[in-house]
Amino acid sequence: MARFIAFLRAINVGGHTVKMDRLRGLFEDAGLANVETFIASGNVIFDSAARNHDSLEQRIEQHLASALGYDVATFLRAPAQLGAALDATPFAGELPAGTALSVGFLKRPPTRAVERMLLDCRTDTDDLSIVGRELWWLRHGRVSDSPITGKLLERILGGPVTVRNVTTVRKLAAKYA
Repeated sequence: MARFIAFLRAINVGGHTVKMDRLRGLFEDAGLANVETFIASGNVIFDSAARNHDSLEQRIEQHLASALGYDVATFLRAPAQLGAALDATPFAGELPAGTALSVGFLKRPPTRAVERMLLDCRTDTDDLSIVGRELWWLRHGRVSDSPITGKLLERILGGPVTVRNVTTVRKLAAKYA
């Protein structure tokens, strides 16, 4: 059995509310073991014997869509992958006051052309970088002042992305390493 961390996109938005005990139950119903949730924002930790991560991701998405009645994009990472992503951050060191660092999880690394389009979105207050299947977003100032939105990122990527504050990602990596 291998341990996975699922980052769910938009599990509790748009008028939908899924309590974490129900979410754990849905993952257990999908045949996954030792299911835990971390913070009520769509982070689910579980064990699975599945060898094909893409198939497992799709299986979870299909199960959630069937049970909930709406699509929930799912991004799986093994704890070691999460640790490696944090080690590869392009924004290492202490963050200046008034900044926020977020990690966007992608299904697959973007093409060079898509990466260029993403990097063209950078501003004086928003810095972006791609490392593998992670999008790093350093924001100076309030997020509400940023011209960059999740919808913009998804339009450029041509698919879903889910974003977490780096503090949450670091806590997950430390707890499940």
